[in-house]
Amino acid sequence: MAMKIRLARGGSKKRPHYAIVAADSRMPRDGRFIEKLGTYNPLLAKDSEERVKMNMERIQYWLDQGAQPTDRIARMLEAAGARPKTERVNLKKGVPGKKAQDRAEERTAKAAALEEAKNAPVEEAPAEEAPAEEAATE
Repeated sequence: MAMKIRLARGGSKKRPHYAIVAADSRMPRDGRFIEKLGTYNPLLAKDSEERVKMNMERIQYWLDQGAQPTDRIARMLEAAGARPKTERVNLKKGVPGKKAQDRAEERTAKAAALEEAKNAPVEEAPAEEAPAEEAATE
């Protein structure tokens, strides 16, 4: 049985409250669980002691049994000092979408064309002879 330590949502609409539970990974998020290991209230201030409450003995027991914490629970355990911090890499975070890349290419092309036009040698236009001809005919 693949065990997970994860969050199970409770509370009403727009007022979330989570239970930290040990559950079979095949069960639904808010469905059947084996043991409640703590609570998480995201509405409280980040420095509040009531925001995250965990029974560290039981969590350590389940980790020793092979339960895998979800990403959010792993971060909470790192903050509590129960797990060593891990390096995370989000490879897609800084990559803009296709349309944004196309717009950026157009912008650089326009900037390059404008710069090229500024640096191109200016050809002197021939002096206008039309006004001189008009003066001669009068």
